Amino acid sequence: MRLLLMSDTHLPTRAKRLPDALLADVDTADVVVHAGDWTDEATLDLLESRARHLVGVYGNNDGPGLRQRLPEVARGEWGGLRFGVVHETGAAAGREQRCAHRFPDLDVLVFGHSHIPWDTIAPGGLRLLNPGSPTDRRRQPYCTYMTLTVSGGALHDLTLHRLPPRS
Repeated sequence: MRLLLMSDTHLPTRAKRLPDALLADVDTADVVVHAGDWTDEATLDLLESRARHLVGVYGNNDGPGLRQRLPEVARGEWGGLRFGVVHETGAAAGREQRCAHRFPDLDVLVFGHSHIPWDTIAPGGLRLLNPGSPTDRRRQPYCTYMTLTVSGGALHDLTLHRLPPRS
């Protein structure tokens, strides 16, 4: 099972549209995960129309319309692993311990907010993944998103995709 992870798209303020490379991967993914800060419902509509299965949450910059359509925390089980999705996890210092305490029933937690790619393992084995942002690199050298495969209760082929600068 192939998953695509993204967060913090901030359309149309940070970019006018999602990158073509990202959309091509959306079309081939079994599950698309968006960890919040969409900022517009049109992006949600687009991904709902293209993704085989979409899982999303709202972020701190998402207004009432998105908050009515999306949960604060989402959960799913794919390839034998229990996933959770949330936008904010707090400061980087102590993140692993906080998340392990808050989500003891998960194997993988996908989060956003910082726009900084993250891949760590918390005490007890919780894997924490932040795909960064495909449209707003902030202090990072690249805009990013992640893909991975899941089978037999394990993650495989985790790839952080670096997108070319927008022209």
